[in-house]
Amino acid sequence: MRPSTLSLLVVGLALAAPTPAQAQGLRGLITDLFTFGDCGEPLCLDVGNQHESHFIPAVTQGSRTVIGFLGQSIAKSASNLPISATSSGTTFKIVGGLPVRTSTSAGPIYAERSQTLGQGRFFMGANVSGVSFTTLNGAPLEDLRFTFGHQDVGAEVLGDPEFENDLIDTRVSLDVDVQVAALFATWGILDFVDVGVAVPFVRASIQGGSEAQITPFGASAVHNFNGDPTNPVLRAVTGVNGSASGLGDIVGRLKINLGQGSSAGVAVLGDVRFPTGREQDLLGAGSASARAVAIVSAQFGSFAPHFNGGYAMRTDSLQNDAVVATLGFDALVADFATVAFEMVSEWQVGASKIALPGTIVLTEPFAREYPSTSIPAKREDLISASMGAKFTVRGGMVLVLNGLVPLRKSALQPDYIWTMGLEYAF
Repeated sequence: MRPSTLSLLVVGLALAAPTPAQAQGLRGLITDLFTFGDCGEPLCLDVGNQHESHFIPAVTQGSRTVIGFLGQSIAKSASNLPISATSSGTTFKIVGGLPVRTSTSAGPIYAERSQTLGQGRFFMGANVSGVSFTTLNGAPLEDLRFTFGHQDVGAEVLGDPEFENDLIDTRVSLDVDVQVAALFATWGILDFVDVGVAVPFVRASIQGGSEAQITPFGASAVHNFNGDPTNPVLRAVTGVNGSASGLGDIVGRLKINLGQGSSAGVAVLGDVRFPTGREQDLLGAGSASARAVAIVSAQFGSFAPHFNGGYAMRTDSLQNDAVVATLGFDALVADFATVAFEMVSEWQVGASKIALPGTIVLTEPFAREYPSTSIPAKREDLISASMGAKFTVRGGMVLVLNGLVPLRKSALQPDYIWTMGLEYAF
């Protein structure tokens, strides 16, 4: 095994090594950001008197939905990072018992081309990606705002008795980082059929803090954080810090070339992601998903455009299916260098399965409204631009460098994703 390949494998194993984390898992840390005092229950804001549970909505579980939305978004984003294309380098077919080239460049990075490896050929590699999430539906993670309203426990209108007008304003600051090392391999079992597998190792870390401020409406502080109305404490803070690493969601892939001419070809790709990553530590989505993708590509000298379009089906009750589409090209710019550009997109199918909490409406002693969160409601329609290059280095190994930049601030997004790796076909 070449030293450079060994180095990437060592990185992957290091990411997979267990690291200290809260016993409850990283998902539980998100809940802790909304827990103040010693009550030990999600959203139980321990205000020190019999009114503490009244800030857990009786009819809607709006605030709980916020916690679920955050946890689901982080886990899904970590498990759905793009994995390198199934085939790379020069591809071949057997004609008269001899191998004949079907491509000239080193191939795309995230898009798929129609060419298959060729019977008996192998492609393997490893890459490392780094992600620092910065926004959630466009709202900055370092400044997420939530407002918790009192449950209606008196008259039929919210605001009577007077203490129902009290609000708890919470500011959350989150720093979420994910690194993924993926090992992948593809085998050309026939001239027109490739099978492959990708095994990701994920390291996720969360650091954050939250500050809650009770805003009394009346002259006296019925709600406070220490239960002493004569000397009320109206502000409370909490913080979390944890990391976890291990196996992510393993991917199995199958590509079938339906027809390949000298200048164009058509193929289909199917892949399945298995829920092998620990959901409670945000290392996987917690459920299986599958994609079926049609591939159309062409070859004009050293320039090779491709289009991928298909459907992603997800079995999780809180995740939407999606239509996926990727448009791009790769081009051989030197004997040893290929550049690649792709527009990667995903379009949500149906209404969002996780709804953010609605507006708090108070009617007594006068009507007014307060937003429950600063996170805007958006469809999970994603568009990203990918630009990278492949360089053939000593021994036929291919060095891959790539940057992926989200163009639409929807769902949980970073400012960019960097990827570097090594590939080898033989």
